Amino acid sequence: MTIDGGSIPPEDAFALNRVIGQGTPQSVGTFRYWYDEQRWEWSDEVAQMHGYSPGSVTPTTELLLTHKHPEDRAWVATALAKTTEDGQPFSSRHRIVDTVGQVRHVIVVADSMFDDEGAVIGTNGYYIDVTDTLEEQRQETLDDTLPELYAARAVIEQAKGALMLVYGISAEQAFRVLSWRSQETNTKLRALATQLVLDIGTMMQTTSNLRTEFDHLLLTAHERIEQR
Repeated sequence: MTIDGGSIPPEDAFALNRVIGQGTPQSVGTFRYWYDEQRWEWSDEVAQMHGYSPGSVTPTTELLLTHKHPEDRAWVATALAKTTEDGQPFSSRHRIVDTVGQVRHVIVVADSMFDDEGAVIGTNGYYIDVTDTLEEQRQETLDDTLPELYAARAVIEQAKGALMLVYGISAEQAFRVLSWRSQETNTKLRALATQLVLDIGTMMQTTSNLRTEFDHLLLTAHERIEQR
């Protein structure tokens, strides 16, 4: 994964809006975390999830933890400490509390971040706000995706099932995540789901860390699809 850019580019934001809807532009945002410096960067969307105006706050581990739900704060702090110690991506599903007290349910999907020599220097990825389930897709998005959905319903359902199991989310939210990756990577939904299911089969035979490996597969599945 590349490490340039602190917020979602305009073309990606447009694609996300097609999936998520114009009313919730903050539903997906990016982050980066450097292990040695314990330094965070949030995109404008992640700042907004926490209740801050873009550019108005410098995120720190201490600030991040103050926004965790009281019931989630201790284990998230433990996970962050382990992330820094072991050099593994920070991934989780938990609740945050924004500056006005609203509770949001978020999924953190992350992968390792490398320097020019290939050494792991941190973790980067996305916050996905799944507080509100996806009640309906915008019609233009449905027009684009429904033919593929009918043609490959089984494999899409398999991919959705994997997302539901790993992240503990609903079927609608799982489809939302798949659609997000499809739009952002300009990859057909059916091809993305097929690749993800193939990858899962291999992962189940080799991995010892299901969540970390699944995050990596989700964020890179489009790179392994053969061009036809």
